[in-house]
Order: sequence, then structure tokens, then C-alpha cells
Amino acid sequence: MREYLADWLNGKEAETAESTMKFYRGSLAKFLQFLGDRSGNPIADITKQNVVAFRKSLITQVSAKTANHDLKALKMLFKSARRDGVVTEDPTEFVEPVRSERAPKMKRPFTLPELRTVLHLASDEWRSMVLFGLYSGQRLSDIATLKWNNIDLVHRELRLSTRKTDKTMILPLAEPLRKHIALLSQPGDPLRPIHPKAFDLVERQRKTGHLSNQFADLLAAAGLRPSRNHKSTGKGRGSRRDVQPLSFHSLRRTATTLLHEAGVPAAVARALIGHDSEAMHQLYVSVGREALEQAAATLPDLV
Repeated sequence: MREYLADWLNGKEAETAESTMKFYRGSLAKFLQFLGDRSGNPIADITKQNVVAFRKSLITQVSAKTANHDLKALKMLFKSARRDGVVTEDPTEFVEPVRSERAPKMKRPFTLPELRTVLHLASDEWRSMVLFGLYSGQRLSDIATLKWNNIDLVHRELRLSTRKTDKTMILPLAEPLRKHIALLSQPGDPLRPIHPKAFDLVERQRKTGHLSNQFADLLAAAGLRPSRNHKSTGKGRGSRRDVQPLSFHSLRRTATTLLHEAGVPAAVARALIGHDSEAMHQLYVSVGREALEQAAATLPDLV
């Protein structure tokens, strides 16, 4: 089992984004840990009962959403094993996902007064990242790792490849964001990061957890969420986590909401924000530059 899993992960690396590989490794490592010594047995020895027991163990440790993500990774592994002829039957095939026992706490967009409070309390770098997050709709990891060569002020564009999906985005700069960028101190080296402290933290830690915590503290200072308890809970990283309605990702929701409230067509809003799915992709191809610029121009000026 261990050997096939390792080979499968090696084969996936060339065709899969690093963020997705991290998900595969983490989820499948949980299964190996669950199996213990049995992970050294032939993969064909794994039964449906083993998979069901694994699913049951996940329910006590993580949220239903995370458990289903872990189960999905395992299903992909065994689907490949069956295709490769390593197993004749897929033990995960008829194992159903976990049903959530309670209505999940939903994240929500910021209100404009809330955003103004956050911007007032934020440091210069965090203020800049909030503005980039709002006016581009991109994720924290992508905002934190932006370099000056991602900005084309001549054509008024923001160009980047998203870390999560490796998708190339070319976004028109909303006028408030363009004005903000014009006020920043631009170095002579285009490879310098726009947000040096955040960039350094992400590059050293290879994740955005510490940045997310910093933003959580900023929201707490603004009275928008409870203060974090920095003491360890002793539950480990696989434990269930309380979902807070506001986070940096809420800026992405805020941008989407503002675009829809302004009457921007759904296909245009999705293309500007970068929501990705196969169905949406067919809509993206008909969205032109002019429509994207009009969409960006509807965002309110908070600078």
C-alpha cells in the first residue's frame, strides 16, 4: 500500500499544482497513519470495511467537509489502482461521503463601513493588501507574493498565475487600485515584492497561516471577530475548527457581491474574480476586455 501510494504521488507531481499535491499528501498520509502496520500489506488487501472505518475515524477529528476531501483523495488513489490493474475491485467505490450533522457557519462579505474600519486600523502593508484583495478579488497567497513585474501600469493590468490553480489571470486595474499603486514607492528592480514582509513570510513558511492569523488579529482589533487565543488547544492540526464568518477570503466574496449588486453580468463577474470550474470556463471565453474594464470600474473607491 505504501509503495503504490508513493508511486502514485510521484506520477501526479508533473501534472498537478503544488497546492493540490499538498492536499493529496496530507489526506493520504492520514490513511497510512490509520492503517498503521497494515500499510505494509498488499494494496489489494484493503477492504471496504477498512475505508468505512477510516471515514468513521475522520468524523471524530475533522469537519465533514475535510473528511469528504480526505475520502475524495483516497477514491482517486484507488480509481487509479484499479485502472492500473493493481486491484480488481475498488474498496472506496460504494463508500458514501460524510453528511454534515449541522448547518455550517457561512463566510460572508464585508460591509463598506467594516472595510473602512479595517483600512483605518491596518498598517501600510496590510492596507495595501486589503485594497489589492478587494479590487482584484484574488486570494491572500497571490496578493502576498505579488512582485512589481506583475503590474503593467501602461496597460493598466494586473498579471499573475494563481498559486492554488496555476491559472493565468490578466485583470484590468480598477481605478482606485491604480491610484493606490501610483502612491506606492516603486523600486528599480521589477522582481522586488510589492508587500515585502508578507512575501518574506510566505516564502519562508511556504503557507499563509501566519498571515491569516495576522489578519484575524486585525479583524479582532476592528471588533469584527473574537480575539484569538494563542494558547495551544492540544487537539492538533486535524481537529475541527470554528469557522469565522470574516477572513481575508471575505474580500473575494465582497468583490463578487459588489459586482452583482452593480448589475454586472454573472459571466463577467466570474471571469473578473477568477472563479473556476469547467462549466464556468465556457462562459469565460465570451467575456471581452471592455466588459472586464466596465466591471472593474463599478467597484467603489475606498482609497
